Formats: sequence, C-alpha cells, structure tokens
Amino acid sequence: MEVKNGTLLTEFIILGFPEFPDLQIPLFVLFLLIYLIILLGNFIIIALTCLDPHLLAPMYFFLCNLSFLDISYTSLTLPKLLDILQRKSQNISVNGCLTQIYFFVTLVCIEILLLTVMAYDRYIAVCHPLRYAVIMNQRLCVLMSTGTWILGFLEPVTHTVLFSRLSYCGSNEINHFFCDPSALLTLSCTSTSAIEYTTYIFGAFVDLPCFVFTLTSYVYIISTILKIRSTEGRHKAFSTCSTHLTVVILFYGTLLCLYMRPTSMQSVDQNKLFALLYNVLIPLFNPIIYSLKNREVKEALKRFFGRKPFP
Repeated sequence: MEVKNGTLLTEFIILGFPEFPDLQIPLFVLFLLIYLIILLGNFIIIALTCLDPHLLAPMYFFLCNLSFLDISYTSLTLPKLLDILQRKSQNISVNGCLTQIYFFVTLVCIEILLLTVMAYDRYIAVCHPLRYAVIMNQRLCVLMSTGTWILGFLEPVTHTVLFSRLSYCGSNEINHFFCDPSALLTLSCTSTSAIEYTTYIFGAFVDLPCFVFTLTSYVYIISTILKIRSTEGRHKAFSTCSTHLTVVILFYGTLLCLYMRPTSMQSVDQNKLFALLYNVLIPLFNPIIYSLKNREVKEALKRFFGRKPFP
C-alpha cells in the first residue's frame, strides 16, 4: 500500500470513540463486562451441547457452531477496542488491518451460510417431522457444517487481495473501533469499484440466494404451523423454530442497516452504532435468546448448574 507522496504506508490509526473523550474509562468497563458475558454465555451453550445427552439433536449441533462463531466475532474486535480505550494504543499495522478485514468478512459469510443451514434444519423438523431423523443424520450435519466453514474462509480471499492493492493519500486514521471494510474504503484515493463489483457478485450468487432460501423456508414453516389444528400443536411447532427466527431477524436486520443503506443516508456515527449492534449486541443476545425461549436449553441449564441430575 502506498500513499500519494510515494512513501510506504505501514500502519493505520483506529480512533475508537473520540467523540466521547471523557467516557473512555466507563466505556472500557462496559465493553469489558459485555465481552466477559459474551464469552461466558456462549461457552455455556457450547458446554451444554457437548455434555447434555438431551441436546444431541442437529439443531443444537448447529447452535454450538453459532456460539463459537459469536465468540470469534467479539474476540476479533473487542480486545483491540479495549486496548484503545485503556492504553490509547490505536496503531494497527497494514497487515494486521487486512487480517482483521479477512476474518471479519469470513465470519459474516459463515454466519449467513450457517443460518441458512439452520433454516433448512427447522424446515425439515416442522414440515417433514417423520423423516427428520433420516434426513438430518449425523453425516449430513457434519458435511453441512464443514462446508459452511470452508466456503466462509474461501469467499473473502478475493476481497482481501483487492483491499491490499488499494492506495491511500492523506489521513491514515480509521474513524471506527476496528478495521471495518466500509471505513477503509473511504480512505482510499484509488478506485474501489473492483471491490464494490466483487461484493455485488458475491452478494448476488451467495448472500442473496441464502437469504431467499431462509425466507422461503420460513414461509413453508409458518404455512405448515397454521395448518395444525390444535393450539398446543401449533405452539409446540412454533417453539422449535422461534429462537432461530429471532436470530435471523436480528442478523439480517442489522446487516441491512449497516451495509445496504444509501450512501447519502450514512454517517460515521450511525455506521459505528450499527457495527456495535452487529459485533457486540447480537453475540450477547444469542445465548440469552436460546436460553429464555427454548425449553430444552432451560432444562439443560438447570442440570448444568446442579438443580437437576444428568441422566
């Protein structure tokens, strides 16, 4: 990466939250607390799915993947933010920034694919319950999970290479709390059209089909639930997919607000707010949603903390 005067750009400066100069310590305490809660909540979910024999269903296998993904999200961004807030250590190398971009885009891709796989699992559970155990067998679950992670790591390679070829003239300050791709694009003095076209292509051939598939799955799921005559049966069927549906709404709602708004409607402060929702609050809420809205997880929590014995 080169700047306009020909000197080599070796690092960026991540500003964090300069608009709150008197709140750096309170923000540090707040984000540290949130980070610890995210780690604790998601590690508990992972432990439950590994230890409790009642949670051996495919749904909880994918939930374990989602919890690991949430831990990865926050561990990618929050430790650096905490370092900025406490020690004012705002510098990050160019390679470090590119690495953060690569893994951030990777985790976004994996979550899109994983939520799509989980939607398919819920579709089979509700619409074809008698064939569920045959279709969603262990081999298929492992293959879908493995494919999700492999594709997620492969998709951002092109983006990262294109980002590495950008040139920067002027400021090297990133007005964000991590190396957000959109924030980095605003600093470039060369054309970013190749990155934008690549994003549209991947969005059209990967992200959009996943969204349409997830949406279609829930159309069939809701249609099937409405055909169930008994109130108890409808409630039981809806409870099997309500947690995942809540997570899907949170994820896509935040993602659309963050990256699909017109440029004229975007501002630095709004982008950082939506990025906080995406990187911090969703990983914080996911374990809570699955714990509060899922009866089997609540029962497993009681056994985990000793209020009920493991069988």
